[in-house]
Amino acid sequence: MRIAVLGGGNGSFAAAGDMALAGHEVRLWRRDRAALEAHKAAGGTITVKDFRGRHETKPALITNDIAEAAQDAKLILCPVPATAQIHIARALAPHLKGGQVVFLPPGTFGSYIFAKAVFDAGNRADVAFAETGTLPWLARKHGPFEVAITIRAKRLPTGVLPLRLKDHALAVIGRAFPGVIEDCGNALSAALMNAGPIIHPPLIVMNAAPLEHFPRWDIHREGTQAAVRRVTDALDAERIAVREALGYGAPHFPLAHHYAEQGEEWMYGRGSHDKLTDSGDWREHIVLTQHRYMLEDVRIGLSFLVSVGELAAVPTPLARAFLSIGGAICGEDFMETGRTLASLGLPSDRNAVQRILAESLP
Repeated sequence: MRIAVLGGGNGSFAAAGDMALAGHEVRLWRRDRAALEAHKAAGGTITVKDFRGRHETKPALITNDIAEAAQDAKLILCPVPATAQIHIARALAPHLKGGQVVFLPPGTFGSYIFAKAVFDAGNRADVAFAETGTLPWLARKHGPFEVAITIRAKRLPTGVLPLRLKDHALAVIGRAFPGVIEDCGNALSAALMNAGPIIHPPLIVMNAAPLEHFPRWDIHREGTQAAVRRVTDALDAERIAVREALGYGAPHFPLAHHYAEQGEEWMYGRGSHDKLTDSGDWREHIVLTQHRYMLEDVRIGLSFLVSVGELAAVPTPLARAFLSIGGAICGEDFMETGRTLASLGLPSDRNAVQRILAESLP
């Protein structure tokens, strides 16, 4: 299958390398022309490191022409931070064709941003947009053209916009991720599966002092202590309460299952937390005012959760608290600069939102 992969970060390189290893025709698009030319000059290969060893892969195409990357691609993978979605959506929108599937793993309701960009561009192609609850890989780049994959996802709850195209979208995505994709309904349901805004805000805010003191700090090892875990569980309970109030049923993929040795498997399966910390790849330098954990997961992810909580009439006090503290650290009002239903141009009426989720924009 021809797959376009958008982006040049950890997730995009993991996607391009893994999809090429699986035998798909991969087209990699990057905005950074200098990095792209350096990649081509180095041979255009991507080295994938995992528990089986080192694997050399080569995308069929590396380009900064997004139309060329997307042409005739059945699946367009966009595993980039939510902060980059608006720019990429606008660049991609005029070039999408009917039957294509755009997959955002994860999305923070980026599905709607892409759908709206297509509509605003005057493109009336029947395109499906989908998102899931986490990146399909725990991965870090070890060099400009090398990526280490610690874990591949075992379960990916995935929702589709518009819902009427769900069967087609899940079938296409399932060809790239066989046996992993799980139907969780519409795109808002999937957006409320996003683990990033639950796991990362407590870890960076409650570890702010060591993050600023030490040159490198592992928020998942030393930073994940019992007090932090209790707060994470309470924040996750707010997310699940919002899901339930909107009528979304189990499984809700509670983050507690990520740490558990028994019981229901989480998205990365059992033992993933230990593998993550054992890898050493998450002992890193994090600048609180610049890192995506703050700008994506706190500012965008939690503002979205609070906004949807308002739609569902569910209080989200912890999400609001982390938004306030994160905003104070960065010197801005995250509810104003983040992602809310109002900032996306969506109505405050639940029935109207559900109609958009089912049919997409008029």
